[in-house]
Amino acid sequence: VGCVAMVNGRLAAATSTGGMTNKDAGRIGDTPLIGCGNYADDGTCAVSGTGKGEDFIRTTAAVTMSNYMEFKQAPLLEAARFVVQERLPALSGGVIAVDAAGNLALEFNSGGMFRGWCSSGSLGGARGIGIYEEDEALVEA
Repeated sequence: VGCVAMVNGRLAAATSTGGMTNKDAGRIGDTPLIGCGNYADDGTCAVSGTGKGEDFIRTTAAVTMSNYMEFKQAPLLEAARFVVQERLPALSGGVIAVDAAGNLALEFNSGGMFRGWCSSGSLGGARGIGIYEEDEALVEA
């Protein structure tokens, strides 16, 4: 379960995990490792990931999104697509992310990803839910 938020230009991310079925004893997933499945930087974005934690750890997925935005001066959606579609192995999972302007990215490379969003202010109270790729998954501020 993950959440990202933007309030007055400040960003936050939170991620929880139910763990992985049949995991190895002593396994540590990506959730407690800042920069892997969870990261926030007011200058770029807030990211929460879901999926195969080992893949998020190997690619430091969340901080890579932030770095991509910072170093390339790229928009949120471009950074999300780069990390999820080009860095993470196929069928690894996905991310939800928000930037300081309130733009959302809900990107995944698996069969589906449960997601929901809501907004206020400049987005006029937009809200939605999605599971599959054909569901609406992006709202621009």
